[in-house]
Amino acid sequence: MSRLLLLIALCAMQWGCKPQSPATTDAGRQRESVTLGNHAGTSAGAKRDATTPPPRIDFLQDTYWPAAKLESGEASISCDYDYDTQGDGSAITSLEFFSLVDALSDCQPSGVVRLRYKGTINAGFTELIQRVSAMATRMDIRTRVLDINSTGGHVEQAIRAGDTIAESGWNIWVRESSICHSACVLILAAGDTRSIAGKVGIHRLIRDQSNATSRAELNDELRATSAQVHEYLGRNGVATAVADQMMTIANRDLRLLTDNELKQYGLAGTNAAQDDLDRIRTRRKCGAAFVERKDAFRQAFDRQCMEPGKAFESMDECGLALRTRFGFPDLKCAVESPLSKYDRDPQRAKALSHQRSGGAAAATALAATASPASAPPARR
Repeated sequence: MSRLLLLIALCAMQWGCKPQSPATTDAGRQRESVTLGNHAGTSAGAKRDATTPPPRIDFLQDTYWPAAKLESGEASISCDYDYDTQGDGSAITSLEFFSLVDALSDCQPSGVVRLRYKGTINAGFTELIQRVSAMATRMDIRTRVLDINSTGGHVEQAIRAGDTIAESGWNIWVRESSICHSACVLILAAGDTRSIAGKVGIHRLIRDQSNATSRAELNDELRATSAQVHEYLGRNGVATAVADQMMTIANRDLRLLTDNELKQYGLAGTNAAQDDLDRIRTRRKCGAAFVERKDAFRQAFDRQCMEPGKAFESMDECGLALRTRFGFPDLKCAVESPLSKYDRDPQRAKALSHQRSGGAAAATALAATASPASAPPARR
C-alpha cells in the first residue's frame, strides 16, 4: 500500500505518468564502436557492450522502465555521508522503477542520497546514473553524491553518463581507499564539486577490437574519439590538456595526478563551468553585490573546506561556520545563499552537528582563525 501511495505522489508531481508500454528496439542499428579507457588491463576488464544503446526512455515521466542490469560493478544507496559508521547502505539489486522507488524512499526526509559504485564504466553504469538521477528528481532529493571507485571502462559510456551527471547536480567523491582511473576521469569532470582523497590517474585510450595495422590507421581510429573527449572536457570546464595526455601516455602505464594538477586541470573542487552558470543565473535574480559576496565565500570555501581528503559532512560543517563572515544567509535571496538547504531544514543542521563529535566546533574554530593563506587541512 505504501508503494502505491508513493507512486500516486510521484505521478501527481509535475512530470506525471505515461501509460505503460513496452519499449521498442531498432534492430537495424549498427553496433557502436567502443574505446577503452581502463587501467584494469585490456577489454577483459571492460567487457564490450553486446547490444546497441537502449531506446530512449523518459525516466522523468514513464513508470515502465525496461530491464537493465549492472554487468561489471556493484552499487548501493545510502542516505548518509558518514560511511565510517553508517556503511554504504543497501545494495541495488535491480534498476527497474519500483526497485529504485524502494531504494531511495528512505532518503526523502534528509534530501540526501549517496550512490556508491565500484566497478567498470559501461552501459550498465550509464543506466544506473540515468535512473537514479531521475528517481532522485522525482522524489525531490536534491543533494546527490556519487561515491566512485573505478579503474575506468568505455569512453563513450563515460561521456553519456557524465552528461547526465552534469545536468543532474551530482557531487563526486573519490574517497581514501578508492581510485578513479582513465575513463573514470571523465566522470570526475562532470561533477558540480569534486572531493578527492584517493588516486586519480590517466593513460592512453585504446580501440577495442582495432583493425589498425599502422600508426596512421590507429590514429585515424582514435581521432574522432579524441575530438569528442576534447569537446566534452571543454564544456565541463576541464583543461583539454587532460585529453592530450590521454593520447600520449602508454596504455599499459598510468600517470597519477597530483593534488596541484587536479586543481590546475579543473578536476578538483568546484566545477568552473557550473560555477559560471550559477553566477549568471544568480546575478539576474539577486544582483551583482550578492554575487560578489557569494564569489568571495566560494573562494574561501574552496581554500578552507574543499581541500582533497575533506569528507562531505566536514565540508558542510566548515561552510556553515564560514558563511556568516560573508553575510549569509541573505534574507532577500535565501534560496541562493550558500548551503541554504540547512536553512530550509533546521533539523538537518542539528543532525549534521552531531554526526562527528566536535566536528562543528572544529569547523567554527577553523573559520574564525584561518586566513586566506592558511595551509590546507590534513587528510582524514
